[in-house]
Amino acid sequence: MPIIYTFLSLIVVSLLSLVGVFTLSLNRERLKKILLYLVSFAVGGLLGDAFIHLLPETFEKIGFNITVSLLVLLGLVLFFILEKFLRWQHCHIPTSSEHRHPMVALNLIGDAVHNALDGMIIASSFMISPAIGLATTLAVIFHEIPQEIGDFGILVHGGLSVKKALQYNLFSALAAFVGAGVVFVVGPHIQEYLVYILPITAGGFLYIAGSDLIPELHQHDARISTSAGQLIAILLGISVMALLAFIE
Repeated sequence: MPIIYTFLSLIVVSLLSLVGVFTLSLNRERLKKILLYLVSFAVGGLLGDAFIHLLPETFEKIGFNITVSLLVLLGLVLFFILEKFLRWQHCHIPTSSEHRHPMVALNLIGDAVHNALDGMIIASSFMISPAIGLATTLAVIFHEIPQEIGDFGILVHGGLSVKKALQYNLFSALAAFVGAGVVFVVGPHIQEYLVYILPITAGGFLYIAGSDLIPELHQHDARISTSAGQLIAILLGISVMALLAFIE
């Protein structure tokens, strides 16, 4: 069953790579406003999954001890390394003269690594429990929507046609299945250690929310109404994760 759940989840996540095409009819300012709220919602989803699902599940299975703290810190450091050395940096707001993007090829490589890691995280979560897998998949989806829109913009801005940008984005998204496959091959041999992936994932989600997404929100439109909207979107993302905890 974990394989089926993971496969279905990754199909949905991969199809999100095509979401960028729906933004072509929007002007830049309207798209920017929409993305700010989508990014805010993603912040709430990632934080909610980390604090409401991943860490409580970890405490239940491992206990509340220094090992968990170290694993969360390990997740933070690992994601820092990915961003620093693999240049895994995703923009969620359209390209502008003040907001430059990396080269197309570099973005595709970084995105493939990112998607492979998503596949590993989702597969590991479903191997632990369907509820954790669902919550983690939703957190990934919340982040993927604004990210894929940003990646699509990078590819088109970098000179690719709309068709090629969609194709390359989809091929990159399929790396998630490779990551999941690795987990399902290795997972049965390390089943008792899979739970230790949860706090590492929580640390990674905290890094993405705190280092990548929240600073993005501070860079654009500081009006009180916009800030209030962002806060509401963050709280909505957290609420969705809290609701999942009540219906498990």
